[in-house]
Amino acid sequence: MKYIVEKQPSVSLPINDSDAFFPVGRVYCVGRNYAAHSREMGDDPDRDPPFFFCKDAACVTPVSYDANNAITYPMATSQFEYEAELVVAIGKGGANLSLAQAKDAVLGYAIGLDMTRRDFQGQAKKKGRPWEVGKSFDQSAPIGPITLYSTDLANNIASSDISLLVNGEVKQSSNIANLTWSIEEVIVKLSEVFELRPGDLIMTGTPENVGPVVVGDEMLVSIPALGNITVKVTD
Repeated sequence: MKYIVEKQPSVSLPINDSDAFFPVGRVYCVGRNYAAHSREMGDDPDRDPPFFFCKDAACVTPVSYDANNAITYPMATSQFEYEAELVVAIGKGGANLSLAQAKDAVLGYAIGLDMTRRDFQGQAKKKGRPWEVGKSFDQSAPIGPITLYSTDLANNIASSDISLLVNGEVKQSSNIANLTWSIEEVIVKLSEVFELRPGDLIMTGTPENVGPVVVGDEMLVSIPALGNITVKVTD
């Protein structure tokens, strides 16, 4: 096939303890899926159903468990913020999935960061505009290796802690059991508005206490059922 401009490379995430890779298709994000985070952002978690927004697949930056990972401070912002998240990799697609089908659609899990240009997001929210400029930009989704699904792993993750440290200081600390909508419920709701495909990623939401980072800061995200990733902000 002949392209009129240079074809950009696709993004893939490694599978933990394997030589296989996961080809990233679409990246769906769940807004305010922890009650305490909903409250800190001014919403009522008891009434708000899950809502979704997207990041481009090119936003995904693969990071590893055992390397010095880095992302650059993005252009045009003065409020670059972290959001620690559990990421779900979809292995089977479909629309209008049942809870059982949603569970079967999960290929595996990873640790991720939904990095946000909060000033841009805030301006867009005030004017009722889309969030893309605040959410979908280069290196805004550092994601670790995918650990393949097992029943034991799924059970452990459902009640696993999730935390984020900046320069060794705890900033976010919660438990995945505090999700307003469970992993399977999120997949069901998402499949009601999009037909899911193998290769899709779902970033399932962040706990409370999101906050800023600057050049030189080092973020460590931990989900004990999966491990830790460390990402440094560079200029």
